[in-house]
Amino acid sequence: MELTKKIIGLSGPEFVFEVEKGHIRKFAEAIGDSNPLYVDEEYAINTVYGGIIAPPTFPIVIGQDSGDSIDLGLNQRRMLHGEQEFIYRRPIRAGDILYCQMKVTDVYEREGRTGQMQFLVLDTEMKDEAGKLVVISRTNIVYRPLKKSDTGVKL
Repeated sequence: MELTKKIIGLSGPEFVFEVEKGHIRKFAEAIGDSNPLYVDEEYAINTVYGGIIAPPTFPIVIGQDSGDSIDLGLNQRRMLHGEQEFIYRRPIRAGDILYCQMKVTDVYEREGRTGQMQFLVLDTEMKDEAGKLVVISRTNIVYRPLKKSDTGVKL
C-alpha cells in the first residue's frame, strides 16, 4: 500500500495512561538524567512545579506502552522513524491521568537519493481529566520506496 492523503484524519482508539512517580523515576534513570525535578519529591515540591514532573521526552513511553495505534496496513520493513517532537502546553506531572489518541495529521512526499519518498506524520494528543491538552507527541515516519525485495522478487 502506498500512502495517500485520504488517510489524514484517521484516528486510533483512545487509551488512558496513569503517570506514576516510579515510572518517571525509572525513565529518568534509563536516560541518565539525575535532575531532582524527576526523582526528589522534597526538592520538586519547593519549585514552581510544586511536585515531580516528567522529563520532556517521557511521552515516548506513553505511546509505546499503550499497544494502541492505527493499523494502516503498511509494510513495516519500509518504515523508518524519521523525527520525534513533543509540543507541550504544560509539564506532565506524577499523578496525571492522560487520555491519549493517535491521529494521522499529514502525508507528504519528497525526492530522495533512491527516488520519491513518502512521509507519514502521526500525532498522539494527551489530554488531562478536564479535557485540556497537555502534550502532543509528533512522530514523523519515512515510508521508503518499494524495492524488489519487498515484493518477494529475488534480486
